[in-house]
Amino acid sequence: MYRFLASTRWIGWLLLVSLFALVFAFLGHWQMDRREGVLTEISHVKQNYDAQPVSFDEAAALFEALPQEAKWTPVALHGTYLSDDTAIVRNRISGSRPGYEVLVPFRTKEGTIVIINRGFLPIGNDSAGKPDAVPAPPSGTVEVDVRLKGGEPTLDRGAPQGQLASIDLPAYEKLLGYDVATGSYGLMFAEDPAPSSAPTQLVRPDEDEGPHLSYSFQWYAFGVLVFVGFGYAAKQQKRINKEDKEERAAAALRGEEPVLHQAHRLRNRPKKLVRRDGSPTDEATEDAYLDELERKSPDNPKVEVPGTN
Repeated sequence: MYRFLASTRWIGWLLLVSLFALVFAFLGHWQMDRREGVLTEISHVKQNYDAQPVSFDEAAALFEALPQEAKWTPVALHGTYLSDDTAIVRNRISGSRPGYEVLVPFRTKEGTIVIINRGFLPIGNDSAGKPDAVPAPPSGTVEVDVRLKGGEPTLDRGAPQGQLASIDLPAYEKLLGYDVATGSYGLMFAEDPAPSSAPTQLVRPDEDEGPHLSYSFQWYAFGVLVFVGFGYAAKQQKRINKEDKEERAAAALRGEEPVLHQAHRLRNRPKKLVRRDGSPTDEATEDAYLDELERKSPDNPKVEVPGTN
């Protein structure tokens, strides 16, 4: 009863269903990969964020190249801020608020210059395109605790003088005109001596893995459901074929034309006589033409044809 599955139509449906299933499986794997990336980031936060700061000597190599597993590593720095070269990074978000982040070069006592992100400033009310004020860092020798983070890619957009479009460390180094460490920068979370005012500290990274797992299960379920739908359609076709076969057998005994499923629906469906614009359909035109021929036929007793009695 399932021999119809070998027909061209049903093979085509099966190929289409298989294509949909492959697409859904790909989307499910994509969500799983995204979840894996989020879980990796969360593991870095849990492992490093609240650890005890290490000295600059231990972390010097991390300022030149930061491995992913070392992200958020706390480092204790001693040195002086180069506050004259302060820059702000535009188009930043902190706690759903738009604003800026403040970057300041910092010369360590070992002589290496690193970049420190001192925190967030909201959009100013006095002047458009810049914060109202940028708090100055402490002067003189300072002890600063930072968490390491990798630099950001170059963005294809400019920024006003004194501002940066992103935390692109090589581009910032070029603007400064002297050598700085470009492998990572530090997010400041403590300064000694503490200034009277300072930018707002950036919020802790989110440790919620999000809905990626549930989304992946949904895509996998869709991939299974298309085959379930195909199986249900095949089962229905089997039932229809069986009923049609029984109808043919019964009609043969009655000496009548069998009424099959599709023919039955077509027979009961009213004809559409006019189009939307009011003109007759092709089917209506054809029926009218055939009726006219039948009316004019010599064999029609209702019509008098000249030369016939």
